[in-house]
Amino acid sequence: MREELNGMLTHDEAARYLGIQPQTLYYMNYRGNGPKSYKVGKYRRYRRRDIDAWLEANSSER
Repeated sequence: MREELNGMLTHDEAARYLGIQPQTLYYMNYRGNGPKSYKVGKYRRYRRRDIDAWLEANSSER
């Protein structure tokens, strides 16, 4: 996985990290129920720590 020095993942990298299709992640963003993302120019970026926090908050083992 190519992770930039600033720790941001591309949309496709984030989807791969989550084990889902990129289209699914787009839909989650549209619905407002996915991991926190950032708009950088015209691209969406994700921090791995935000994805991990989202996973923990949405775990079925709570």
